[in-house]
Amino acid sequence: MSKRVALVTGGAGGIGTAICRALSKDGYQVVTTCAPVFECPNLDGWKQTMRDEGLDIPVYEADVADFESCKQAVEKIEAEVGPVDVLVNCAGITRDSVLKKMTPDQWNQVIGVNLDSAFNLTRQVFPGMLDRGFGRIVNIASVNGRKGQFGQANYSAAKAGMHGFTMAVAQEGIRKNVTCNTVSPGYVATEMVKKIREDVLQSIIAQIPAGRLAEPSEIARVVSFLAAEESGFITGANIDINGGQFIH
Repeated sequence: MSKRVALVTGGAGGIGTAICRALSKDGYQVVTTCAPVFECPNLDGWKQTMRDEGLDIPVYEADVADFESCKQAVEKIEAEVGPVDVLVNCAGITRDSVLKKMTPDQWNQVIGVNLDSAFNLTRQVFPGMLDRGFGRIVNIASVNGRKGQFGQANYSAAKAGMHGFTMAVAQEGIRKNVTCNTVSPGYVATEMVKKIREDVLQSIIAQIPAGRLAEPSEIARVVSFLAAEESGFITGANIDINGGQFIH
């Protein structure tokens, strides 16, 4: 039997990389996407790192905010690798600003990449999952979609919207063994977060009861669990991974 195919958008990011590693170790053939329009400056280095770890993870160009681009990418993936059985919508950007200064471009870019992308990719793979009687969709949201965040009206709206999308898709898919769940990480020790000014970073950590940032592998472990064949009775759920920062 050929390997199941897992598509992870934003796989070259900090959390995305950990998810790609975890699913590869679980036996999936992992593929990922990258869009030049939103820049993947370290992509060549990332590919080499994956090869050095013995991981074969093809990268396909796709603008996740554009429906036609996603359609073309998935068609190419399914022709060259196989039908997508697991989809992890992990791609995301920030364009932070207080609302009174936020521009339409800042709003639209974040909604496009962080929320529209969930529809754009899921719409491509969902019919095939239903036809085959198996599918696992995991949407990576955020603690700030759960509680809101000053200066992130766009990001908070997009990440909150992801779970509304999850709950609707979960109801449409479950009779055909297609699940859809949300994972909402808190602050994670990615390279991007580590570049935050030290005093600001420490003030963030002070708000986390666990007293530390999450490791990317801790997020990936939950995604791996939800993607498993044995997790077919879990759907429409939101799993918070935030060290106690937000409990609801």
